Amino acid sequence: MSKRDFITVEDWNGEEIDALLALAARIKRGELLGGLERKVMAMVFMDPSLRTRTSFETAMFLHGGHAVVLEPGKSSWSLETEPGAVMDGTTVEHIKDAAQVLGRYADVVGVRSFPRGADWNVVREDRTVRDFARYCEKPVINMESSRRHPCQQLADAMTLREKLGDPRGKRFVLLWGWHPKALPTAVPASAALAAAHQGMEIVIGRPDGYELDAEDTALIRKIAQARGGEFVHIMNDPDEAVVGADVVYVKSWGAVKHFGQPEEEAAFRAGLRDWKLTAQRLKSTRGGQATVMHCLPVRRNVEIDDAVLDGPTSAVVDEAENRLHVQRALLLALLGKT
Repeated sequence: MSKRDFITVEDWNGEEIDALLALAARIKRGELLGGLERKVMAMVFMDPSLRTRTSFETAMFLHGGHAVVLEPGKSSWSLETEPGAVMDGTTVEHIKDAAQVLGRYADVVGVRSFPRGADWNVVREDRTVRDFARYCEKPVINMESSRRHPCQQLADAMTLREKLGDPRGKRFVLLWGWHPKALPTAVPASAALAAAHQGMEIVIGRPDGYELDAEDTALIRKIAQARGGEFVHIMNDPDEAVVGADVVYVKSWGAVKHFGQPEEEAAFRAGLRDWKLTAQRLKSTRGGQATVMHCLPVRRNVEIDDAVLDGPTSAVVDEAENRLHVQRALLLALLGKT
């Protein structure tokens, strides 16, 4: 049985992504209803969610379908993810079996699995979500993994279009923010890829040692150039990074070189609390009016000050709303009811 997964946005070509975004815009305008009658989505959350779970459940309801939520280790059996594992420990069911069964029950399956393990070279392969797709006979949607958050990426692209009109050539700044703990690189990489797909000029502002995965950085540059944009600046000063920005996307992520070493990583970031978006820094953006983005949840007055988050150029709630619209479009496209 043929199927189409949605593991990364780059697995789909630019024209297909443009079509998804156009469909999402139509949906947001209220032009499409139905199309998922008698369809079921099974969602496997190995990690917490607010926006992803709620928006997918709402999307299925709005189009006449039904969503089932599973939380391994809570509302369903704990899952073993290692191939060939001798399962005499705490895990009860292997993802190979779970994926096959869910593929018989549901029409589409979503999987969320944050990084686990201590070796980035292994974790970066995103084995859990890719193994789910390998064993499941129905389409699998990545609801955030170690490397990518493709649904957030679609919502970010839609928001950029709404706020900027034509984003091409405009300056997108991905600004690292301090956080009490090391976070995955999935969202910042996906956000920069969203801007690259829109043909923007991309700046990454981050402290020394907080490089993104080298392969992801190369991909951001490749896609930006292919879409008529540039990836020209990497800066280690937050004040310099935001100068002239049309968009500032704030997000924390962990130092890849200290992945799996929480104590070392914590010491590494200890002196970096000044890395946040303040009202004063926002004044340095283009006309002092840059669109401010963040995927949420956000640590208020740690990553971004209240005055900025609640200010007139903040797009964080619009961005969150767009998760619903792009996921409605994605579900309709995957299940062939557009």
